[in-house]
Amino acid sequence: MRSAHDGAWRAVMRLKFLGIYPNTPDDGSPTIWLDEDTGDLVIQSYRADEATMRQCREVGSVPGHSTDVPDHETVVRLPANMLQFIPRPDGEVRSDNTGS
Repeated sequence: MRSAHDGAWRAVMRLKFLGIYPNTPDDGSPTIWLDEDTGDLVIQSYRADEATMRQCREVGSVPGHSTDVPDHETVVRLPANMLQFIPRPDGEVRSDNTGS
């Protein structure tokens, strides 16, 4: 079974729901899951618009690293109030994750 880091998705993954955008309607909202086997976060959120993509390319990251987004990656915008669902080093998630 290969991980997403190898460029191919594993056939089976154990996802744990961490949280959804608070007070969300029923159709499509930012959501975060934890892959319990790898520790990776799986995030559904808003696709970055062209202005955001342009700014990401301008700001860049580390020296010498391409600022282009490869075809197998994307940039998403995660609302600030979703940070409460990101696990901390101690394993704590700070919300009841109900979305209400």
